[in-house]
Amino acid sequence: MLTKRIIPCLDVKDDRVVKGVKFLNLRDAGDPVELGARYSEVGADELVFLDITATIRSRKTIVELVEKVAENVFIPFTVGGGIQTVEQIDELLRSGAEKVSVNTAAVENPNLLRQAAQRFGNQCVVLAIDARRSKEKEDKWQVCVKAGSEPTDIDVVEWAVKAEKLGAGEILLTSMDADGTKEGYDNKLNKAVSDAVNIPVIASGGAGKLEHLYDAIVDGGADAVLMASITHYENYTIKQMKEYLKGRGVPVNL
Repeated sequence: MLTKRIIPCLDVKDDRVVKGVKFLNLRDAGDPVELGARYSEVGADELVFLDITATIRSRKTIVELVEKVAENVFIPFTVGGGIQTVEQIDELLRSGAEKVSVNTAAVENPNLLRQAAQRFGNQCVVLAIDARRSKEKEDKWQVCVKAGSEPTDIDVVEWAVKAEKLGAGEILLTSMDADGTKEGYDNKLNKAVSDAVNIPVIASGGAGKLEHLYDAIVDGGADAVLMASITHYENYTIKQMKEYLKGRGVPVNL
């Protein structure tokens, strides 16, 4: 088993980190620069910074904020939110991001993944999928866009497979049903996608206790676990998470 990663997520709205439940009822969680620096210092493997209103408001990701965060963070860093062009990806990578995450723009223009991978390398291209369980089909999920506000008729697993072929180097897979509930990841979803692709899958949505991280890796097949609520509000430290996983036989970087 390859080393598994612990990745805090910074959802940013109006220059503040926020966290909600199922993408709603957002509450403040702090300053993104301060939080990013803290996670960098205490052993997080990577960070994900998502400007969650960029797509809805049809504006660019806040490059200035990315630069400030990057100046204080010394671990790999993914940036997403409102990215629509290869030129914007280039700007964010130059601003200090290691990778970029695209969701809505990739659904609307799948060739964006190919263009980005060819220009910057697959390792820089993360496909974010906001997945909602289908009400009509059992164990099926539909892709949602525009920060989860608009459902599509695209099947999540099929989209993940296509995205890998186009050049995505990683998938950030968020269960909208589990998001913020602290009741555990949707590991049927995680397993379905991780079994279908050969690129890393980051499980997102639902972390509430240490066992959930283990379950996402072992039952869900995730290569990394993303979390927000349980780290932002200091339910658990990064060190506690890693020591717990190591104690249960999961390889991590301590």
